[in-house]
Amino acid sequence: METGVENLMSRIREEFALEEVDIRTYSPLVLAYIGDGIFELVIRSLLVGHGNAHAARLHKKASSLVNAGSQSAMLERIKEQLTEEELHIFRRGRNANSPTMAKHASVSDYRRATGFEALMGYLYLTGRTKRLLELVKLGLKEEPCDTKN
Repeated sequence: METGVENLMSRIREEFALEEVDIRTYSPLVLAYIGDGIFELVIRSLLVGHGNAHAARLHKKASSLVNAGSQSAMLERIKEQLTEEELHIFRRGRNANSPTMAKHASVSDYRRATGFEALMGYLYLTGRTKRLLELVKLGLKEEPCDTKN
């Protein structure tokens, strides 16, 4: 766990008296489930951090970044920066048998996006907030994250 950075999951566990769970017991789709939410929270926080804007504009921009195609592209931008452990988590997510498919994404984009979300979930649940944000920042390098676009 990181020190000096408030870990939301640790606070949730503490406030709601949740037991510590061995992260290795989570399926990659569970990691992707929480990773999807955390990634969207980071994106929404970035957009709101740029100042007040119409909710519809915020939603449109967030939707353009939090989708399978965009997440797949982000993964390709950060892939060379991933550790062996992070690559392993990504691959587990990518290779998981998902019962659903994205409506507007190719199978390969959807699978890479699931791997990306699994990685985000893993980093969140293990308290590696700093690394999660570092990877998102690298992934967004070519995508402006404000509501002016």
